[in-house]
Amino acid sequence: MITVTDTAAKKIKSNLEKRGGLGIRIGVRTTGCSGLAYVLEYVDQLQPGDVAMADNYTNVIVDKKSLPIVDGITVDYVRQGLNEGFEFVNPNERDRCGCGESFRV
Repeated sequence: MITVTDTAAKKIKSNLEKRGGLGIRIGVRTTGCSGLAYVLEYVDQLQPGDVAMADNYTNVIVDKKSLPIVDGITVDYVRQGLNEGFEFVNPNERDRCGCGESFRV
């Protein structure tokens, strides 16, 4: 299960209205000093092996490889000063690197 906060859902909906698409894809890729980084991208069509779910009126697509890592995650959209962006709260994380760009499960 993936949770999308109200703030994140509004931002995703606004972006999808501008560009079109089915929803968002949440996944992970290998990178950084801790090993994994989150990927969030907009989806125009499903790929073989995709798992689709919905929360807060938002379609969320996850590939089967990433699903065990992101299961239980909460996606939020935050503004801090001049910075804004999506934030991931993942109960599966063991730690993050010092720069906050990568994590380990």
